[in-house]
Amino acid sequence: MLPRPLTRPVLGAVAALALALAAAPATAGPFESVTVDPVGKIAADGTVTLSGTYRCLGSTGLVFVSSSVAQSEKNVRHGIGGSRAVCDGAEHRWTNTGKPSPDVLKPGAASVEATVTELRSQGGLPLPSFHAAGTWDITLVRG
Repeated sequence: MLPRPLTRPVLGAVAALALALAAAPATAGPFESVTVDPVGKIAADGTVTLSGTYRCLGSTGLVFVSSSVAQSEKNVRHGIGGSRAVCDGAEHRWTNTGKPSPDVLKPGAASVEATVTELRSQGGLPLPSFHAAGTWDITLVRG
């Protein structure tokens, strides 16, 4: 255990590193990818469903496909769930569902970001490692 005066600076440095890694541009290996289907759905209750495919290799930690969507305010993204991923080199389907604030998203053009992220344990801390990421223009429809 660290002496109390060192705890905050060390934890602060770890948090800063995790944020820097999370903000770093994602790059995919030559056989890693993620896609988003061209049409997403909005249910009557406002629940959004997005889907696509992913492929990744060589994971040692938990891996997730996360997604977010933006519409009229391009700087405001709404998280739409996350699903577990298997990094075995095969192409797999993913589907994420989430319910952002009521009446935030409407049928029409939208921008979706999808990311395949692994949480790798480094020194006992789960740090993000990116397998693939991208942004797609899609259409949200009622359904």
